[in-house]
Amino acid sequence: MITIKTKEQIANMKAAGEILAACHREIAKMIKPGITTQEIDKFAEKFILDHGATPEQKGYNGYQYATCASVNDVICHGFPKPEVLKDGDIVTIDMVVNLNGWLADSAWSYRVGNVSEQADTLLRVTEESLYKGIEKAVIGNRLGDIANAIQVHAESNNFSVVREFIGHGIGEVMHEEPQVLHYGPAGRGTRLKEGMVITIEPMLNTGDWRSKLDSDGWTARTKDGGLSAQYEHTIAITAEGPIILTAQ
Repeated sequence: MITIKTKEQIANMKAAGEILAACHREIAKMIKPGITTQEIDKFAEKFILDHGATPEQKGYNGYQYATCASVNDVICHGFPKPEVLKDGDIVTIDMVVNLNGWLADSAWSYRVGNVSEQADTLLRVTEESLYKGIEKAVIGNRLGDIANAIQVHAESNNFSVVREFIGHGIGEVMHEEPQVLHYGPAGRGTRLKEGMVITIEPMLNTGDWRSKLDSDGWTARTKDGGLSAQYEHTIAITAEGPIILTAQ
């Protein structure tokens, strides 16, 4: 069932999103060759707690970390690790903040030092695809309109759209209805209504869109070893248009 949020509830989620966005801004300053994703995870957890919130991912289905840290060919759900990031790497940091019972979710991909032209373009097009989707998140449109806008932009730039991992509704629970795909035809799917809150979180690959799962049961990698990037915002559907609750 899709839950419709009141303006007050959306404001509560926006407050959580502001903490999350502030944390991403600080992480952006930290990203450089020589830092570890384990250090980033510890910083993020402390930052969230210091701002009166909690990291919702920690303990979720046994997950042990405050963030997911996905490097290079990892699509999503990568574990923070003690290995240092190297010049030319790309890394996605994904986190969910709980403030007084209301959640916000956002992932961001970062360049580590000097990256290849292919990696740089991948990150740029993935971020652009996110905003192409957000533009379609208006009352009366359908979820397929968001999905199609993302897919068309990604594929016109020769990148593939991951199918196995998608966006979702969010509120007091991390994963609510509806499911938010990032591929498919326009004009189909659930019609968007005022008060819906969803995540839009396209994951784009340089090669095949298919994934494989590591033995840890969490880490999803590109099947062909190509690079992957992800950008995600939490979005409220309002009469004034889409509001980005995790805007940086």
